[in-house]
Amino acid sequence: MNVLKLGIPKGSLERATLRLFEKSGWRISIADRNYFPEINDDTIKCSIVRAQEMPVHVETGTIDVGLTGRDWKEEHESDVITVADLVYSKSSQSPARWVLAVAADSDVTKLSDLRGKKVATELVNFTRKYFAERGIDVKVGFSWGATEAKVAAGLADAIVEVTETGSTIEAHGLKIIQELMQTNTILIANKEAWEDSWKRTKIQQIALLLKGALKAENMVGLKMNVPKDRLDEIIELLPSITSPTVANLFNADWVSIEVMISNDRVRELIPQLIDKGAEGIIEYPLNKVI
Repeated sequence: MNVLKLGIPKGSLERATLRLFEKSGWRISIADRNYFPEINDDTIKCSIVRAQEMPVHVETGTIDVGLTGRDWKEEHESDVITVADLVYSKSSQSPARWVLAVAADSDVTKLSDLRGKKVATELVNFTRKYFAERGIDVKVGFSWGATEAKVAAGLADAIVEVTETGSTIEAHGLKIIQELMQTNTILIANKEAWEDSWKRTKIQQIALLLKGALKAENMVGLKMNVPKDRLDEIIELLPSITSPTVANLFNADWVSIEVMISNDRVRELIPQLIDKGAEGIIEYPLNKVI
């Protein structure tokens, strides 16, 4: 039987990834201290791997396809196939940023001010390359954790760290002086696995459904009954990725309308729909939008 080796990122992305797969139709169960989760698909074998290491394992073929960050693919300069961009993080659907930060009271205001100084980061290769391309000689050291504390402890003059909002960096008494890169989750595949027709089809299926689940994250479905003589007015209110579905109701001067809309519009839209004569409004969540 054909089997696809799938890598699930361990750590901050793990919970969001499992939830995304569940919405896509795959239930993945992870037991404590078990690096081989169970999945409700006999053609997939799962492994738990740190996102930082995923590109290496995918490149060597230990894993056929896995989820990691665009930053870690660039860090390792991995020779893999990027199958899909999946813009999600542990807490949002916004790209994360790798930024350069220094002490809030530091005189450093630009990259060149760090010439000859120490920079701590987990993204060592990328950071060295970034400064070298700009002709700035800095000493880049690997940070094993608690990177934000390195400046306060006098272990570094600056840090390169990933952030979504910048609030954690500011809370550690630091200020951001430059954004180096934006990153997001990507689905990557081993080149040999991609050349296998069965595996490629399976990988493309996963990519399609994951993207569909992400697209549905901030959308809901609305269904309502509308008087025929108010139909045009109500249609004008409905923002939709496609034209609304309209169906005649049995033996009545009413129609049923069904539409998909952005979740943040619902609280304002429903009172407007009622004002225009809509009744029996049902809001329901969406698992996937393909």
